[in-house]
This record gives sequence, C-alpha cells and structure tokens, in this order.
Amino acid sequence: MKNDLHVILNLFATSSRLQKKRAYLTIASIAWGTVAILLLLAFGEGLKLQLDKNRRSTGENLAVMWPSETTKAWKGMPPGRAIRLRIEDVDFIRERMPELKAVHGELTSGRNALTYGRKTVNGRILGVNYIFGEDRKHYAQPGGRFLSVEDEVQRRRVIFLGNDMAKDIFGDEQPVGKTLLVNNAPYTVIGVMQKKTQMGVYGGPDGNHAVIPITTFKAQYGRDRLSVMVIETQNPEEMKGALRKVNELLGGKYRYDPSDDRALATWDMVKSSKTTGNITIGIQLFLGIVGALTLLIGGVGVANIMYAVVKERTREIGVKMALGAKQRWIIAPFVLEALVYTFIGGALGIIIATLLVSLTSFVPIENNRVMSFLGRPTLSPQIGVATSLILGMIGLAAGYFPARRAASVDPASTLRYE
Repeated sequence: MKNDLHVILNLFATSSRLQKKRAYLTIASIAWGTVAILLLLAFGEGLKLQLDKNRRSTGENLAVMWPSETTKAWKGMPPGRAIRLRIEDVDFIRERMPELKAVHGELTSGRNALTYGRKTVNGRILGVNYIFGEDRKHYAQPGGRFLSVEDEVQRRRVIFLGNDMAKDIFGDEQPVGKTLLVNNAPYTVIGVMQKKTQMGVYGGPDGNHAVIPITTFKAQYGRDRLSVMVIETQNPEEMKGALRKVNELLGGKYRYDPSDDRALATWDMVKSSKTTGNITIGIQLFLGIVGALTLLIGGVGVANIMYAVVKERTREIGVKMALGAKQRWIIAPFVLEALVYTFIGGALGIIIATLLVSLTSFVPIENNRVMSFLGRPTLSPQIGVATSLILGMIGLAAGYFPARRAASVDPASTLRYE
C-alpha cells in the first residue's frame, strides 16, 4: 500500500510539472466559479438578514385592528353597522386575556402644527399607551427616553419624536429637554427615536410622527375613539387563536358576529412575516442555483481538460498497463490531480470572496437607501459548508470519470493510437 501511494504521488507530480499551463487554467476556472457562488449566496444571506431586521423593526408577533363596519347580520341587527373601539377597550381586553404579551391603543391626529422658535412643521401626532415603545420598537437615542407609566397616569405634556421629525424641527440641535408647541400647547421633548428601516408600516413611517401619552391626547383633543388597537402574543403560533378570542369578546360587547372578519379590519403581521420569509427563501434558492450552475460550468471545464489529458496520454497509459501497471496507478493520479486543482481553486476563490465581502463592511449603509434595504453581504458557516461540498463533488466527478476511461483502455489498441 505504501509503495502504491509512492507511485501514485510520483505520477501526479510528473504530470503536474509537465502541464503547468493546464493546471493554472483549471485552478482559475474553479476559483472564478467559487467566487461567483459565494458572492451570490453572501448577497442572498445579507438580503435575508436585512429583510428580517426591517420586518421586525415595526414589531414582532403583532396584529393591528382598525375600526370598520359589519358585513353580517347578527341577532336581528343588519350589516353595515360601524364598530368604533374606545380607549377603555384596551383594559377590557387586557383583563380578559392575560395570556397576551401586550395590548395597546392608538389615537391619531393627522395634521398638527409643531413649533420650535421660528420653525413650524406639520406632523402626525399619536396618543399611545406607555407599552407602545417596546411593542413598536421605539427605542430612544442616547440621552432620551420613551413614555412612562407616570406620564400616562398623570397626563403629562411630554412628547417623543420620530428621528426624521426631530431633524425637520430642530436640525442639528439636541431636542431632549426643549419645549415644543403642539397646536400652541407646550410639550417637553423627552426622547428621539433611533433610526430604523421598515418594511411594513401603517399610518406612515415611524420616523415621521411624534407620540404623546394617550391620556394627554384625550385631554387636548377631546377624543377617546381608537384609531387602532394592537395586540401582541408571546409566540407567533398563538396569534390565530388570540384574534379569534378578541373578536369573541368585542363581538359580545359591540354586538357583532365574531366570525365577521370585516367588523374590525385586521393586519396579522405574523401571517405576513411568513409570506416575507417564503419570498426570501425563494430568492436565496434562486441565487444559490445560479451560483451552483456557475461553479458547475467550472467543473465541466475541469472534466473536459481531464478527458483531453486521457486522450493525449493514451499511448503512455497503454505502455504502462502493458508493463504491468496496476489499475489504481492509472485511476488515482487523475483523481488526485482533479481534487488538488479543485481544492486549490476553491481555496483561492474562498479567500478572494471573503476579501470582497469584507471590503463591503467599509461601505456605510446608514444613509444609503439601497444598502439599508438590501443589507450587507454576509458569509455564513452554512454557505462555506455548502460550497465545500459542491467543490468536493465536482473535483471527485471531474477526476473519476476520465480516470475510469483511462483504466478501461486496451493496452494493445493504445499502441496503434495516433
């Protein structure tokens, strides 16, 4: 066995020294295919992570419910009745569904004059419960905070600004602690939202609105009818049952058929996130298939080169077999040659792709709308394992089939080969 290995290595080394140009071209083709598949998969992984981040920036395991009209008759009442939720319904649901992670209500005023000094802008104001901040990922920039329980209970005139609205009003000035007039009523700015990229929104991007305690909103605007009510479940699997129970409770209170899904128009974010996830998987599969085909082309090139080598060395192979060369002495050098070229080409491709992906980390994405949506290319361990398996199979196939052909030739006929 040791002697066989020595012979095989000698035959491989001799072939490699005599055919350096062929070796370089083979390695280059595999390296190019490896770079292509890794970059495609890295962009797909980056897109997947960024889309997931953008989706979660609005909130997780949420369902948004808007007041609407009934479409079914119920207990003698005709369809077409308006269902309008009130602030008290938030506590009504909280008390009867303690299994929910959170419930909050929102009151909205579309156009409001927000004035600071000589600068006035028109903006959207939301009156919300204090848990809105955690539910809807309204995290404050350093130096600020979101609404608290005390703000809501004591009806404080405090305001939390979206980052874009804060920029419009205050420019480069620090807003926290400043007094802002909302329709001529003074409010103290307590925080500014961290910038985020969103995929799904309702009522407009979060960066373009400001929020105040829901109790303060009611006192200033004299309204208690909710614009929306939002529920949050502990797990996504619980959402379907939670929505059914909410409609049963509110249906009993407002006298509508609980199975009437139009009485309260609902956006189930759990369901929409599954659709987004399926789309992302489809994109990744498409990019992976394109990259794999590119790498396969490189493998076909290696196989063609190895077949050409077999044809070129037909007489040499026949002489070796006539002199008593073992079949494995013929097959193994070809397989080893293809595997080594594939390994070296794959390693070079992985290094080049890793360097290119690393360079993208120096590209800022904060102020780049395209990059903030597509995300930064990311190489994951799964991508590395998948690429290595593909390379290994290509190298083995590219070497084995030409080698089997070489070992099957008739020594007598090879001596007559031209």
